[in-house]
Amino acid sequence: MKRLLLALVLFTACAVQAQPLDLEALLGESWYGLYMNGQKAGFARNSAERTDAGTIRIVEDAQFRISMAGMHQEMKIYTQRDYTLEGDLIVIESHVDDFSGKTSFSAIVNGDKMELTSQVGGKTETVTLPKPAESLRDAVKHAQWVQQKPVIGDAMTFSAFEPMYRKEIQGTSTLLSVEERIFEGVLTKVYKIETNLDLIGVHSIAYVAEDGTTLEDVVSGLITMRLEPEAMAKDVNYNNDVIISNAALVEEPIEDARIRKALGLIVEGPLSEDHLFNDDRQSFTKEGETYLFSSQLQAVDEKDAATLPITNPEVTQHIQATAFVQSSDPKIIEKAREIAGDETNAKTVSDKLCDWVHKNMRSTFSARLTNTLEVLDSMAGDCTEHSMLFIGLARAAGLPAREVAGLIYVESEPTGFYFHQWAKVWVGQWIDVDPTFNQTIADVTHIKLAEGDLFEQAKLIPVIGKLKIKVAPKAP
Repeated sequence: MKRLLLALVLFTACAVQAQPLDLEALLGESWYGLYMNGQKAGFARNSAERTDAGTIRIVEDAQFRISMAGMHQEMKIYTQRDYTLEGDLIVIESHVDDFSGKTSFSAIVNGDKMELTSQVGGKTETVTLPKPAESLRDAVKHAQWVQQKPVIGDAMTFSAFEPMYRKEIQGTSTLLSVEERIFEGVLTKVYKIETNLDLIGVHSIAYVAEDGTTLEDVVSGLITMRLEPEAMAKDVNYNNDVIISNAALVEEPIEDARIRKALGLIVEGPLSEDHLFNDDRQSFTKEGETYLFSSQLQAVDEKDAATLPITNPEVTQHIQATAFVQSSDPKIIEKAREIAGDETNAKTVSDKLCDWVHKNMRSTFSARLTNTLEVLDSMAGDCTEHSMLFIGLARAAGLPAREVAGLIYVESEPTGFYFHQWAKVWVGQWIDVDPTFNQTIADVTHIKLAEGDLFEQAKLIPVIGKLKIKVAPKAP
């Protein structure tokens, strides 16, 4: 869940098409209260200033204060972008602070290239990428556009580079309506703008005053960024428990949930093709305005499992290390060898790793930007930390592995389906493994809605807190 909070903040950035820039009109700062599902969850400061070097600096500084199953958590997300007076991108500095430390990214543009340095889990990595198309016009969001008096139906494109994903995100904003409201005691025009990031299915509705001030920005109906005085914006009391407020609660408990061979559910909500995974363990069938979800326990015979080392070219790309899954680090490799020993049966190795992670990690809810190295050091965390450690160890042992996210049934108070993360590992076939619950084969209550890294998991944003689930009636 906390990784999706991070994604929400990152995806609030927008952009405008090329028009003459009024630099003086850009300068200043604004404070915003951050709300999740109507409850205060944090605050943000957005600013634009001239630097001593004569450049324009845009800063987005957000802090979340939330509860996770009653535990107070904090996460700070800071991004600074510097541009020339002509609008060319020069530098991006970004970092995420949580209780485990700081994850940082630094990008410097030089000619037609950009050098991006990441510091994750104590490791530093530098890669060279093409210069992104992003400019100052992209960073100032809708401010310049509304000052040019667009009319209803007008649209604009945007582009923004996100260093955490090493991707440039593009999308479209469209003017939906123009209203009149009282703003700071003066009747003013307010522009209602819809923004769509088609690649991940995230959309937002922004209300922008005619002087360019964003009054409110609602991301996928989940996170609201609302203009407030500084003291009011900072008034956050950890009232929002994101675990419970975003669950799909059920009225009746599911019988034998952990040992069932199959399960049928009726799911209602804004699911798209990006969420409808159909494989040998689950399927979605659209029935009117709802979806019938069915799952069955995966069958795998250890005797038919692959033998290490795995050389299948269709899956070996999922053994590679990434910035957040540092499976090539000597510490990760050493631990994986210690756990797996001389075993070469892929299913047996997967079982050993799952069992070790479950037995050795201390379970606690945590607001942190997770990576495998830091989890191995702390040996504590929730489902995200369990799965990231398992995936890193699996890849270090030679097993292709991927992140999986979605929902799992939990018979607690209140009972329902909660957002959850687990793993998918290739042992001759792809199987779902949940080290949080020590399930070497994930039970049938796991509803997969996303597969892959944090960028892929951002596709969950439009459905968080919006799903309703009930058990499908038995066939007569």
